[in-house]
Amino acid sequence: MVELDDVAKQIIAELQKDGRTPFAAIAKKLGLSEGAIRQRYSKLKELGLIQVVAVTDPMQLGFERQAMIGIGVTGRIEPVADAVQVLPEVTYVVITAGPYDLLVEVVCESDEHMLDLISNKIRRIEGVSQTDALMYLQLRKQTYSWGVR
Repeated sequence: MVELDDVAKQIIAELQKDGRTPFAAIAKKLGLSEGAIRQRYSKLKELGLIQVVAVTDPMQLGFERQAMIGIGVTGRIEPVADAVQVLPEVTYVVITAGPYDLLVEVVCESDEHMLDLISNKIRRIEGVSQTDALMYLQLRKQTYSWGVR
């Protein structure tokens, strides 16, 4: 964990509100130069603390299926997580405690694509013992503005 000073936290908070906020606007709000904001932004990005991207609803963009797949693993979890995370359909992988060893979010073009992904890719990974697909029907909330501590 990286220790953040108040300025870094304020920059992150502003970008969480709107990732398109110009550095000049953030600089004015924080009483710093645009160059200082740009330098700090670059450092936060380099450290992997921030990533500014367009967040979309895949189903609004023509992808027919989105799901969270619970995966049970026999043996070590990390090699399975490593194998799953390289699949292009996978958007999120987390190792968990509870009924599943991994939760994996996927985006697919169709039911056939989802079936192929689960049957011919995920279930063939050594160590996968169980899959449980929880299909998304409608995105109701997606936020990334939890702030900083």
